[in-house]
Amino acid sequence: MIKGFKEFILRGNVIDLAVAVVIGAAFTLIVNAIVAGIINPLIALIFQADSLDSIVWTVTGLTGNEVVFAFGAILGAIINFLAVAVVVYFVFVYPMNRVKERAAAKAGIVEEEASELPTEQELLLQIRDLLASQPKA
Repeated sequence: MIKGFKEFILRGNVIDLAVAVVIGAAFTLIVNAIVAGIINPLIALIFQADSLDSIVWTVTGLTGNEVVFAFGAILGAIINFLAVAVVVYFVFVYPMNRVKERAAAKAGIVEEEASELPTEQELLLQIRDLLASQPKA
């Protein structure tokens, strides 16, 4: 039982996943700092709004109680998500893709070579033909 657990823990996938979680947590702090320090102040300059949480719609119910719909909080969450997505893409994903493209170009790897490979359907047809050509047992 201990041997099985040891094999499970030392398997590469578990260690890779643990590293990814730790790096992801640290990466989240970086992205949040960029959004809070750069993106949110830019949005505040444009809209001059302190908080979107104050945007609400209050409806009086049939029993006389008031129900508050916090549309501002939802709008703020959407804007925050889009800001994080923009930062992640333009600060991390796009530059890394460019670096990978340049490294592939230096190594002489061209995307056209990949298109010369047979499609999945062509491979299945070849397998079918090979199986049909084998003598029956």
